[in-house]
Amino acid sequence: MDKLKENFKNFIPTINFDEVFPKFEIYFNELIKYNKHTNLTAITEKKEVFIKHFLDSCLSVKYIKPNSSVVDIGTGAGFPGIPLKIVRNDINLYLVDSLNKRITFLNELQKMLNIEYTTYHARAEDFCKINRECFDVCVSRAVAKLNTLIEYCLPLIKVGGIFIAYKGNNIKEEITQAKKALNILGGEIINIEKFDLPENMGLRNLIIIKKIKNTPNKYPRGKNLPKKTPL
Repeated sequence: MDKLKENFKNFIPTINFDEVFPKFEIYFNELIKYNKHTNLTAITEKKEVFIKHFLDSCLSVKYIKPNSSVVDIGTGAGFPGIPLKIVRNDINLYLVDSLNKRITFLNELQKMLNIEYTTYHARAEDFCKINRECFDVCVSRAVAKLNTLIEYCLPLIKVGGIFIAYKGNNIKEEITQAKKALNILGGEIINIEKFDLPENMGLRNLIIIKKIKNTPNKYPRGKNLPKKTPL
């Protein structure tokens, strides 16, 4: 565990290890226990979970201002939203997923972790109908290609807020394909930050997109069109 703490400290030197690591231990144990009967993750070895899920999720923490409202679209087993909440308890976190079995896990996990967040069982486009431009920050990890994600996520963010897309190493084509969606939906890429995860566990990119104008009301489109026919 000392090595894992050192890895976290190298990337996020401001966190309180004595406070957060017990919560990550609980998170890991509950994830593995639940995963035995409900598929949440293919990664189950402890070091990999801590680095590829927990640490990876926390890479964006410096971009989130104090007391921000943060919505995690397609959160799955809670990534990246819950690790962010663990290291930044000041944020107001909202977790959205379309599968009820994942929401059930997240609700049970909340009791074990004793932290506050709100879960929604909904598709992103339906959630957006009643939550337009409500949030300071939107995060999404391992959900869809960037042009699709932008249509799901930018409508949720206030003008001046940011969308943080977690991506792997190969992003050039996705960024090129997303230019039209950014223009239509009111976003602008303001930074791309690359990370080498410790223990040779892969390369990651954070794409930071600022909301610079209101998104037209007809977006996101329904009937799964953001995936079927991306902008």
